[in-house]
Amino acid sequence: MTYEHPGDRNEIQNGVVLDLDTLNNDDLNLDKIKQCLPNWTFYGNTMPEEVHLRIKNADVVVSNKVVLNKETLSCAKQIKLICIAATGTNNVDLQAAKKYHIPVCNITHYATHSVPEHVFRLILSLYGRLTENSEATIQGMWSQSRSFCLLNFPPQDLYGRTMGIVGYGDLGQAVAKMADSFGLKVLLAKRDNNDQREGRLSLTELLPQVDILTLHCPLTQDNYHLISEQELGLLPEHALLINTARGPLIDESALLDSLQHNKIAGAGLDVLSEEPPASDHPLLNSGLKNLIITPHIAWASQQSRQRLLDQLVDNILAFKQHKVRNLV
Repeated sequence: MTYEHPGDRNEIQNGVVLDLDTLNNDDLNLDKIKQCLPNWTFYGNTMPEEVHLRIKNADVVVSNKVVLNKETLSCAKQIKLICIAATGTNNVDLQAAKKYHIPVCNITHYATHSVPEHVFRLILSLYGRLTENSEATIQGMWSQSRSFCLLNFPPQDLYGRTMGIVGYGDLGQAVAKMADSFGLKVLLAKRDNNDQREGRLSLTELLPQVDILTLHCPLTQDNYHLISEQELGLLPEHALLINTARGPLIDESALLDSLQHNKIAGAGLDVLSEEPPASDHPLLNSGLKNLIITPHIAWASQQSRQRLLDQLVDNILAFKQHKVRNLV
């Protein structure tokens, strides 16, 4: 779409990236972003009290997770464009941005390889009981075995099982495509009670039928603790729960209870309700072998992060041409 921003497009001179360290581990090519504006200031991280001063003279503000709220935006008179270096938009007050006529762009379609692959890393690790088998080998149990193999923790086949997917956007569809290659049957959850699309099931209908439940929906006010004690109770005892979306979609206390009492077979989590989590987080300290937690890295392959950065540059260049890409 076309957007007429104040002033000439050549007046867009100054850009600031507020949290580059959330994207770059010294493994990305920054040439394109450095070239798309005359002046850039890159900050590794930005604390809330530092935001106002750092965006004061910026025409373009780039943020992954740094919060840009109403108070901050009301004082930043020069901002012409906000670029969210992610798909999720909850770190920007969109109503305030609209009030101050600041377009906000996000990034899409950049992690459709890395996230589905991580989903299956978690699933295959749990079905293969990789944690137990690796620990047993390191501890010498294989060396002491009378047989050529150790069958203390036998793996299970993935083929022929049923996967339930909650959230059927780009990532959910990519997971479904990969599931098909593994020989899985896929069931899709309804978006809400008003969803009448053919083949979509309510959670009440879907949960008892699945061997694996994987979440790929955004976090909203309506789906906070979407998977809680009641929903966990509907899953079969042999089921796995996978979450690479947002931590608060799951009631973590209820999940811990379900795992401890073998109400479900296992869980693979790439997200938690608080990030980074406290060192005494109950799930981190559970000692459960049927729980795998990774540090919000499903999206973060080097290739995905480079695609994200390159798309961010495309958003800025389009804006300089009086157009807006990925307007939210």
